[in-house]
Amino acid sequence: MSLFDFIFKKDKESEKALHVQTVFTELNGYRPVFRSWGGKLYESELVRAAIDAKARHCMKLQATFSGAARQTLVNKMKHAPNEWQTWSQFFYRASAILDAKTTCFIVPVFDEDLTVTGYYTVVPDRCDIKEHKGVPWLIYHFRDGKDAAVELRLCAILTRFQMENDFFGEGNGPLHDTMDLIAYDRQGIKNAIEQTASYTLMGQVDNFTDSDDLKKERERFTRKNLQNEQKNQGILLFPNTYKNIKELKIDPYTIDPEEAKDIRDNVFRYFGVNDKVLMNSATNDELDAFFNGAVEPFAIQISEGLTKAMYSLKERTNGNKFTANANRLQYMNASSKVQMAQQLLDRGVMSINEARALFNYPDVKGGDVRSIRGEYKNANDLVTTEGVEVITVEEEENAGEE
Repeated sequence: MSLFDFIFKKDKESEKALHVQTVFTELNGYRPVFRSWGGKLYESELVRAAIDAKARHCMKLQATFSGAARQTLVNKMKHAPNEWQTWSQFFYRASAILDAKTTCFIVPVFDEDLTVTGYYTVVPDRCDIKEHKGVPWLIYHFRDGKDAAVELRLCAILTRFQMENDFFGEGNGPLHDTMDLIAYDRQGIKNAIEQTASYTLMGQVDNFTDSDDLKKERERFTRKNLQNEQKNQGILLFPNTYKNIKELKIDPYTIDPEEAKDIRDNVFRYFGVNDKVLMNSATNDELDAFFNGAVEPFAIQISEGLTKAMYSLKERTNGNKFTANANRLQYMNASSKVQMAQQLLDRGVMSINEARALFNYPDVKGGDVRSIRGEYKNANDLVTTEGVEVITVEEEENAGEE
């Protein structure tokens, strides 16, 4: 059984859904066209670097589950989302697909009994949403001509730039002009290199009236002076039939540094990254801003999407949910980590193992407890039937001596 046989498990209802030709009724008739720049948006090194920069931070997210429902599924997914991916790979690919395609589907993985055993990320290029007996289905078209279907309610849909379509993102059309400029710049540099490696000469030739004779003389001159098989090159010899000889200088246009920076900034703004994030040189504040603006929205969307896909409305009402949290985001420097541990550890906000995780230290036995400094008191314990208990400075000093 192949990978997608597990993911898109077929039963009688899914087989029927494959033959339904009516497109699921949407609020509008808009259907996005998924196409990449030149067919290969992800083949641009700048775009790939920008997508990778965000995905590398998203892969640090940690999957956690709350509530007592679906324990069999939760126990399987605590360690990995499916049999073929780790959680870091899952988060990375979901982020990359979402940025490159503006839509990412997360679909369930089934076992032989049609029981959900995990979730997998798929690209949206070959997906349709169709209706069967009033129920929307996600139809996936494989390159070998086969189709498969799964109920849409079992899937999570992540989108960017969603507006006109009810289910899909709008695509990366606004980035195409910038990608054209990048291509023109690369072509200009290539042409400039080729031009500097060749000669272009112009001269006047006397005593030739026949065009065929001029052609033969041009070929003879090129063969004798410029072709690679000629040895001892380095000098051009002109007979006295040539005069007014000069080299034609061709100056290919290349984008100046300021224009190149504008193009790079266009890509960075589009994907929400910058040079420092790409080169791993961002400071604490810069990484914190990047997390708040880029990583956290992704974490919220994938958390809500998988929660809705995994749990029923009743289960969600009872507090069952999936969360992609930032416990493993190690973006702070050592001094900031030490300060955080000092401030939060003795106030019961952070456990010993959570503090050790900041420094990539392993957990210790009994380290999951939270401790509070002894001089702190519960504010509720200071309230009496007559009102708030007042503790004098002298009483505090005496209590400290005891």
